[in-house]
Amino acid sequence: MLQETERWLATRSWSLTDRPLHGILAAKRATNQSVSVVLPALNEEETVGDIVAIIRHDLMHQVPLVDEIVVVDSGSTDRTSQVAAAAGARVVHRDDILPRIPAVPGKGEVLWRSLLATTGDIVCFIDADLREFSSDFVSGIVGPLLTDPGVDLVKAMYDRPLGGAAGQGGRVTELMARPLLNMHWPQLAGFVQPLGGEYAARRSLLEQLPFPVGYGVELGMLVDALHLVGLDALAQVDVGVRKHRHQDGQALGRMAAAIYRTAQLRLARGHLIRPSLTQFERSSDGFEPRTYSVDTEERPPMAEIAEYATRKVA
Repeated sequence: MLQETERWLATRSWSLTDRPLHGILAAKRATNQSVSVVLPALNEEETVGDIVAIIRHDLMHQVPLVDEIVVVDSGSTDRTSQVAAAAGARVVHRDDILPRIPAVPGKGEVLWRSLLATTGDIVCFIDADLREFSSDFVSGIVGPLLTDPGVDLVKAMYDRPLGGAAGQGGRVTELMARPLLNMHWPQLAGFVQPLGGEYAARRSLLEQLPFPVGYGVELGMLVDALHLVGLDALAQVDVGVRKHRHQDGQALGRMAAAIYRTAQLRLARGHLIRPSLTQFERSSDGFEPRTYSVDTEERPPMAEIAEYATRKVA
């Protein structure tokens, strides 16, 4: 491991206990910074309500850390929107944000549009499929941004059990993202969960970053933030254990292809020769190919969008 990465691990990797909640609240009052929590959601009626309710209870009612909770629904066919609203979130539909630009499917698309639907100086992203959720996820990653002006982006790190086995989750991280980062961006090799969906950043950084529309958004954001603000502006906080719904192997394959494509563009700013992925499914006639397109689009930095610039002036 690079000496710089080892130094970063010693100075920019923290645990929850390093910043007690009362100190975080004092820093928030002193700096007058606002905090938005965003949950990108697609058919998450089973979990989104509990997450919203816990954040509201712990970090809005008991202590004033979070200023707004926004659930961005990216086209759910279940009761995600109703459950989230009943729990106290402001629910915004993806297609209603910046309607002049037609929306495309993908997590990164939702996160990008959420910048126009929120107002916080600090934006905290939390996946909507988490189970046994703790508000420590939010306070843990927001804390360094409120207390240390030199930090611009904070990722959560955690154990990811798979079934009954500890530490076996994060298969795409171990098989695709970690090798890519170690080979091409070794400064980022210290991130325990580079693809994790729980992270917080200053709006002033997020609005300058391009957003891959799909699953490549987390890797792309890390790499682009490294180049824009440097390694010491990035950090991670141990928040314990993350439990969520796991996807099947083929879905993970499509995710890996999108992440590889995101890395490829950042390595060469070139184009994929064949932006698709063929997988195989067994049928009564044997194995049948199924071909999926790989995300080929990225959204520009939000600071370049006229509606966003107009809102900031207003």
